[in-house]
Amino acid sequence: MPATAALQSMTGFARSQGEDERVSWTWELRSVNSRGLDQRYRLPGGWEALEPEVRALAGAALARGSLQANLTLRSGKAPAKLTVNRAVLDQLVAIAKELETEVPAAPARLDGLLSLRGVLEESEEEESEERQAARRAAVRDDFSTALAALVEMRGQEGARLQTLVHEHLERIAELEAAARTCAATQPAAIKARLTALLAELLEAEPALPEERLAQEVALLVGKADVREELDRLAAHIAASRELLAEGGPVGRRLDFLCQEFNREANTLCSKSADVELTRIGLELKGAIEQLREQVQNLE
Repeated sequence: MPATAALQSMTGFARSQGEDERVSWTWELRSVNSRGLDQRYRLPGGWEALEPEVRALAGAALARGSLQANLTLRSGKAPAKLTVNRAVLDQLVAIAKELETEVPAAPARLDGLLSLRGVLEESEEEESEERQAARRAAVRDDFSTALAALVEMRGQEGARLQTLVHEHLERIAELEAAARTCAATQPAAIKARLTALLAELLEAEPALPEERLAQEVALLVGKADVREELDRLAAHIAASRELLAEGGPVGRRLDFLCQEFNREANTLCSKSADVELTRIGLELKGAIEQLREQVQNLE
């Protein structure tokens, strides 16, 4: 039997860093709630070609959430390449020879000439395409590292949310059971209430037409019995528990069930003519709202 996929939250943060002899870099990844998977990248100039690659990696790892990924680069001191400025050196040699007969001094030495300003020049060593490709691969690998850390954090938050969702479902189940045992939902109480209401209709002056009377009776029957709403609530509770056991990206389906929960609770309250049943219905609405607040954080 395959293992159940864990639930994940849509919120999380992760960072990874790397460097080579020329450049250091930092990835920062943040994700928050979203209806689908929304990816936004902020990359330095010249690194735009990396976006399709990291976007594909994130798309394979995440199902929902708004992902913001920032890449920051910092340049270090590049290895220097020394070159001789031949024009300056030749000019200095010529001047030294010209002054040999005029100024008593030792002949010009090479180390002395090279120490003079402008003779040796520093320039940045050009990088090979292979080295640039290696850096790009390292930056991409560090994105994968940050992404894995983000997934782990979302998983930890998902486990916490799963516990809260179970607790809210248990509370909804308790209230559904309480509504079933409420005196107002018992067949005898429903029958008595319908009988009393029907008597009022039959005694109405002037007498109601037969067709109108049938409509009123049907309306009374529909409003007096809430067992159908309670049955649907029980079915939604069972479906929610099955989704939690299934695991994986079930947040959207659970959110839909929360809407159905709310629909039944609203109908229960609108039908209720009993103080206790109305109280239970209002508590149900509060528990369902708490459930939905947590569900909307799930992937």
